[in-house]
Amino acid sequence: MGFKDISFFANWRQSEDPTVTKVTKSVKNNWRKLRTGSTCCGNHGEPGC
Repeated sequence: MGFKDISFFANWRQSEDPTVTKVTKSVKNNWRKLRTGSTCCGNHGEPGC
């Protein structure tokens, strides 16, 4: 498990958003990373980043 994986789970646990919002942010942030070919979505601390 790499550093990025650990950050993903830490951001997921630390977020106080409802689960539906976490899933939405995670999908949005991962889509942004895929679309731009980046390893970071720019929304540090959000689920999926």
